[in-house]
Amino acid sequence: MSYDHNRQKKIAVINDLCGFGRCSIAVSLPIISAMRIQCCPLPTSIFSNHTGFDSFYSTDFTHHMPSYIDEWEKLSLHFDGILTGYLGSPEQIDIVKDFLARFKKPDTITVIDPVMGDYGKLYPSYSQELSRRMATLVPYADILTPNLTEASILTGREYKEDASHSELLEICSQLCDMGPSKIIISGLDRGGDLENFVYESGKEPVSVMEHKVGPCRSGTGDVFSSIISADAVNGSDLLSSVKDASSFIAKVLKRACELNLPKTDGLCIEEFLTELTVK
Repeated sequence: MSYDHNRQKKIAVINDLCGFGRCSIAVSLPIISAMRIQCCPLPTSIFSNHTGFDSFYSTDFTHHMPSYIDEWEKLSLHFDGILTGYLGSPEQIDIVKDFLARFKKPDTITVIDPVMGDYGKLYPSYSQELSRRMATLVPYADILTPNLTEASILTGREYKEDASHSELLEICSQLCDMGPSKIIISGLDRGGDLENFVYESGKEPVSVMEHKVGPCRSGTGDVFSSIISADAVNGSDLLSSVKDASSFIAKVLKRACELNLPKTDGLCIEEFLTELTVK
């Protein structure tokens, strides 16, 4: 008997799996599920807790990924969306390219979150060569969600913490020329506020502002890209999606402060998941 496994919407999430600390797949899975889409994780690495802790256990999943992907192809799975996050080696980037070649169809929305660094610097585990390889994924993106550091690296520009509206527009235009028609430069620090700069080809760019509450926390970018991905698959327009994601994160950050959660524990998304379900 043959089965149709594609009766529900599905998003493949390619990222690491972290048991504690609320980041990567650990936040994508409940968020995407709450938004009525099946989340199908493809782990790149497995962590007991994320690297922001003093100690953690991890194991690299790279060499398991091709066989894992082969089984999905045997099932003839179709993905309405594909979301990529942190990729830790050139080999993983090549595996993701192969995955996209096999599973990205004309109606598949691909969101690339080019996780590489922050505050003007690459993460310690990232090299210049790896960042150049990450740029080769940009043409596959329908939606690209870099922070300012990552957007600067991808375009070969000098990082400017206080980049102006016109400079952000120039960066997005350059990224658009590389492939994606929709770009969000996320998490711009504007004093007491955070800005998300929303660029869509053929439209005027828009800044979405939310009041900044408390310190930055692990997994915030993963929460943001997960909501953007699920909204896109559900047919929401990009600007509305960014406003909803920004509002959701602001509420969760405020609640995390009220609960006095350590920064390493991430965003207490469980407190507000039902709000995503009824969107």
